[in-house]
Amino acid sequence: MHYSNNSNPQLNLEVESVVDRAAGGDTEAFGRLYDIYADRIYRHIYYRTSNVEDARDLTQEVFLKAWRGLPKYRRTKTPFLGWLFTIAHNRVIDYYRTKKDHSYLNTEIVMEDPDKGPEKLAEVKFTQQGVRRAILQLPEEQQQVILMSFIEGLEYSEIAAALNKTEGNIRVIVHRALKRMRKILDKAEV
Repeated sequence: MHYSNNSNPQLNLEVESVVDRAAGGDTEAFGRLYDIYADRIYRHIYYRTSNVEDARDLTQEVFLKAWRGLPKYRRTKTPFLGWLFTIAHNRVIDYYRTKKDHSYLNTEIVMEDPDKGPEKLAEVKFTQQGVRRAILQLPEEQQQVILMSFIEGLEYSEIAAALNKTEGNIRVIVHRALKRMRKILDKAEV
């Protein structure tokens, strides 16, 4: 499910109302926010960690931190999802600072399509692994923007609001990241 800020104004009003109730201490409202956003936050973290258990734990930590910080949350141009992504991003950075292990670059994440034959699946697996390695070799800011744009499907305006940047900045970051990824992927093919 894609909860874009621009695609469904009715849903946006509903989410804003739920955020307001949750910020006031309504645990049922916070549960609703969890239901809406947990999968997206989990996917974002899993893509960065490639470890199911760590991604689950970190997702829970993100929502715990969000619950604790929610009374101080103030609606700005940054959508609630952007606020959650910021918490998730910071938590992943902390995770790697303490771990100091880069074996995650060798871990594979494969989204399999049962309709494809074994040869096509092997090709897709190889391509996805290469793209993932390329993304993880980007600077943190570029990683975050690429993941938010291409994995989570957020629009530039949403990413800009979440990261407190202009849409123009986001476009430049995406352009530079894709250019850098192309170089990384070309080097890997040699």
